[in-house]
Amino acid sequence: MIVGVGIDRVLLHRVDQIYERWGKRFTERVLGQQEHLVFQERLGRGSAGRSRAVSYLAKRFAAKEAVGKALGVGLAYPMSLHSLEVLNDAKGAPHAVFHKALADWVSSRQPRVNVSLSDEQDAAVALAIVESNAGPQAPRNMRPKD
Repeated sequence: MIVGVGIDRVLLHRVDQIYERWGKRFTERVLGQQEHLVFQERLGRGSAGRSRAVSYLAKRFAAKEAVGKALGVGLAYPMSLHSLEVLNDAKGAPHAVFHKALADWVSSRQPRVNVSLSDEQDAAVALAIVESNAGPQAPRNMRPKD
């Protein structure tokens, strides 16, 4: 049963401007450790790499916003930019990896979090759908079972 849906759209030129101004300080604020490694790898591929790196950064920021919305917590405790990483599996599909207090919060509720990412020339978009494993009686706020 779907208990939450979140979507976010980020303009690539705005992310590029912020990255141009703040550089590593911005990426360290937004990206987790594994995400940062992928970002650096893409950045190291020349001028085309910078474009791909900025797109990657924008998609991750949008994904974190979308997941926060779908979970019903936004970017407030237990959610933070570093408590969620959106990584790709071996086939390239994005999946959410939770850390810190958010990992405990998600573990106690056992939702299934689905993430989809896309980008075009001007924007990155993320969609998150949260499903409950508790069945049709599950409350929208996914309170843990007593």
